[in-house]
Amino acid sequence: MARNKETLLLLIDVGPSMHNALPEIEKVCFSLIQKKLIFTKYDEVGVILFGTQDTNNELTNEVGGYEHVVVLRKIGVVDVDLLETLQPLPRGTHSGDFLDAIIVGMDMLIKKYGVTNKGKKRLCLITNAICPVKPSNEGTEDDQVTIIADKMNAHGMKMESIVVRGKLIAEADEKIMDENDRLLNIFSKRTRAKLVHVESPISLLGALRTRNISPVTAFRGDLEVSPKLKIKIWVYKKTAEEKFPTLKKYSDKAPATDKLATHEVKVDFEYKRVEDPSTVVPPEQRIKGYRYGPQVVPISSAEWYAVKFKPEKSVKVLGFTDAGNIMRHYYMKDAYVFIPEPGKTKAILAVSALARAMKEANKVAILRCVWRQGQGNVVVGVLTPNISDRDNIPDSFYFNVLPFAEDVREFQFPSFSNLPASMQPTDQQQEAADRFVQMFDLAPPDKEEALLPEFTPNPALERFYRYLELKSKHPDEAVPPLDETLSKITEPDPELISQNKSVLDEFRMAFNLKENPKLKKSTSRSLQDKPSGSNDRKGYALLPAPSANPDTNESKSSVKVEEIGNVTPIEDFEAMISRRDSPKWVNKAIAEMKKRIFNLVEDSYNGDNYPKAVECLAALRKGCILEQEPKQFNDFLHHIFKFCQEKFLTCFCEFVASTQITLISKTEAADSEFTDEEARRFLGKPEPTME
Repeated sequence: MARNKETLLLLIDVGPSMHNALPEIEKVCFSLIQKKLIFTKYDEVGVILFGTQDTNNELTNEVGGYEHVVVLRKIGVVDVDLLETLQPLPRGTHSGDFLDAIIVGMDMLIKKYGVTNKGKKRLCLITNAICPVKPSNEGTEDDQVTIIADKMNAHGMKMESIVVRGKLIAEADEKIMDENDRLLNIFSKRTRAKLVHVESPISLLGALRTRNISPVTAFRGDLEVSPKLKIKIWVYKKTAEEKFPTLKKYSDKAPATDKLATHEVKVDFEYKRVEDPSTVVPPEQRIKGYRYGPQVVPISSAEWYAVKFKPEKSVKVLGFTDAGNIMRHYYMKDAYVFIPEPGKTKAILAVSALARAMKEANKVAILRCVWRQGQGNVVVGVLTPNISDRDNIPDSFYFNVLPFAEDVREFQFPSFSNLPASMQPTDQQQEAADRFVQMFDLAPPDKEEALLPEFTPNPALERFYRYLELKSKHPDEAVPPLDETLSKITEPDPELISQNKSVLDEFRMAFNLKENPKLKKSTSRSLQDKPSGSNDRKGYALLPAPSANPDTNESKSSVKVEEIGNVTPIEDFEAMISRRDSPKWVNKAIAEMKKRIFNLVEDSYNGDNYPKAVECLAALRKGCILEQEPKQFNDFLHHIFKFCQEKFLTCFCEFVASTQITLISKTEAADSEFTDEEARRFLGKPEPTME
């Protein structure tokens, strides 16, 4: 554990121009130390402030210069006292020179480690870079930065530069800012340095890498394009969900004087017979079983190993397809990055050639992956080219796991394009919605994009770490309210809403909003209409409690159904159309049954809803004959047949024809416009001949 420890030096600008941002910087540094105490307690941390009134560093005493740079804490193992040191940070009185702070930090690392610990020494610079740096006594500023960068490389140092701008600082000279940004970019090009600009407290909170996770390869081997073409690659995880720290069981029973006590609780399990609870079943008498219908099938460990799928470790290309054929919602689990094996020139060239060819042709590759020997499953995924825009970084691929048939969840929804005009938005409503969407644009021009994933911390994790630190000092302390910065991650920006209140009001006024009243739960509900476990209340009628004498029970026709439901649409239609307490129920029943049939046809998958739709169609035809409403049925039948022809659903028309359902003729209803011959001709059937 100590072998992988990291040494981090925080270089923090506390000059007057940084005072507004210091409260947020204190939170970031506080979070950094908290996570190191939890995950990497052997790491070492030092703190250097620049822009201070005082000067306190070894270089000033040795060679002079480097004024207004203070070593707040020397390099040492992270501890709780460091949290107190950073709360609060002192406010400086002079302009900060970030080059002086970098040189002082490098001097501390070189004196402590020399050329050892390469790759495990990190400088983190936090500044707004709006103050000019002191001119160099020897050469230009570019020469000075180049010398510093080469020295960093020689000693294996890394650097992060977090430049705070936007709302967190006051106005500044753009010429000086551009010059400082140019100097910091030299570090990025010549060393293992990263430059980040932030404009909001949220981005600042996520910009500093608070936990150092060493990259571990998921696969090292060949990318097999064909049996004769193999490319050496390394595969790393690009994204992985950060979990909450494991909460373990601890005991306070150990003596307080025992400093070596771990306080850990060991848990043992015993298996006992149901018939004889006093008898413990030993491991050799236990076996796993799996449900198969009503029985349990026992499978031993040896049998399970024998039946287990044991593919060979490999990564193979199965083929290529258009990038548009892979839907974004197919991506599963974590993302991976495929890079050519470092130091292998041929591998770098082969990966670059393949990636650029795929990019030019807009293709992606489908891969079959078995990451390690003995892996019990095969992964199939999509490989997407990633063309690098930097000379010192080779091209690579991104890999996403794709689902198998058992992993896909299909949900059928009706198309909005098939809704009637009355249910489509008007031009005014559409324009109001367009302006509403534009108002909440997270990437407005000339501004930092909000909630970038790489700069947005998990608010639940951050809240947990802060409370854990509070609980360590004050065990009885109540849970504090959510921090303002964290709340901005989970809630809309109040400032953005207030600035665009007129757009919000316009969007609200464009639609007639009505309160959706909550339906009261009924204690007496028809069990035959409601399936077990269903939460769907639409279309269920309230039935009277059964009488002791079955002859006194009211018939179903007396039940006042007011809506046609999904479960028993035919019974609901018949009950509604037979109501005589108002003339509106006939037209309402017909209209709702039309809608129900239309939805069944439109939502059908491979014709699974067609039988039920035809049953409803037959009930509608019968009802329209009884109520002498032939025109409504005939117009609807014409409409749905036309719809099916336009949407290539002619199989439904054929299904209707096979059931002998046709137009209502004059013989069945006097108000009909069609004769028997015309009704039969509608389905393409000739008039029967009399012999």
